[in-house]
Amino acid sequence: MTTLFGERLNRDRLERYIGDISQVGGLSLCELKEGPESGVRCIILRTGLLNATIVVDRALDIANLEYKGIPLAWISPTGIQSPAFYEPEGLNWLRGFFGGALTTCGLTYFGRPTIDEGEQLGLHGRVSYIPARLKVCRGRWEGDDYILEIEGEVREVKVFEPNISLHRRIETRLGESRILIKDTIVNNGWYPQPFMILYHFNFGYTLLSRDSELLSTSRLVVPRDADAAEGAECFDSFEEPQKGYREKVYFHDLATDPDGYAYAALVNKRLQNGLAVVLRFRKSSLNRLIEWKMMGEGTYVLGIEPANALVLGRDVERRFGTLQFLAPRESRGIEIELSVVEGVEEISALEDKILSIRGRERPRLLRTVEEFINLTRETI
Repeated sequence: MTTLFGERLNRDRLERYIGDISQVGGLSLCELKEGPESGVRCIILRTGLLNATIVVDRALDIANLEYKGIPLAWISPTGIQSPAFYEPEGLNWLRGFFGGALTTCGLTYFGRPTIDEGEQLGLHGRVSYIPARLKVCRGRWEGDDYILEIEGEVREVKVFEPNISLHRRIETRLGESRILIKDTIVNNGWYPQPFMILYHFNFGYTLLSRDSELLSTSRLVVPRDADAAEGAECFDSFEEPQKGYREKVYFHDLATDPDGYAYAALVNKRLQNGLAVVLRFRKSSLNRLIEWKMMGEGTYVLGIEPANALVLGRDVERRFGTLQFLAPRESRGIEIELSVVEGVEEISALEDKILSIRGRERPRLLRTVEEFINLTRETI
């Protein structure tokens, strides 16, 4: 049964009112035409509540995301760029970082530019600049539910290895305010490969403001560096845009519910009657959470980033003994649910759920990353 615009409708009743499903929602494949975005394939997804732009030629990542017309994602000044403009050296990954609701980082490395075992690595890896081979883009009825589904595959390959693929499925339903992302990562090669993946969710105005708070099942938090250590006690609150703001990055260790799920949400109780975006994922597959707090003018964004490593570089993960690998022919499955919660009652229920998992005390604030690593080794 579908709920649209406050009315519950079965398939027969809905189809009596409309000529085509595109009147109320669906999927539209399109191609961008102007400037550095020219030729980039996108899918416009509409559920009746959520509107999203899925960028096929950028790893099926998600650019714009709106709920009832309210923008949720931060879009950078670069906008959506063709993967042809990828510059892997140093920090040049940022030249085409559109931000958006989701940018995927990895697959064999992410984090700061570094040199690992003689290999020069730039910022955040290659995967977000790789076009997907689109396999499924359709809506279909399943009883009285109209399912919207997108599937495609991205391959990060090089002669003499690595040979890694990411199969992504994005699924939602007409009338829903949630999106389910299902990824399967496979080492198709014959040698073990480093495996690092980070889901860079980027939320901005109007959801993000001085009225917002980060609510999560965090039990431990540590600042990445001296910039983040200054004012670290305010890691979960936000200010107005500031000139000259230096980014603050925090690492979180998360408690989970009995089913192994961790939660992180950006909550704004003053927007509408209260609005929140919630991420839910299994800690067994994504054991780290990175917070990117950036309160700059024009770069006013909160990154909530589930990951399987920190952003200190692959060489540091190797040194800590926390670097993960994919064995030959091994596959890993990852699921993340993004949902929007609206209204006083739903916000209150979300708070109760998260606090019941982590406890009502604030997360313990640590001083050093080394202490954080030592206390969380059992989660790896």
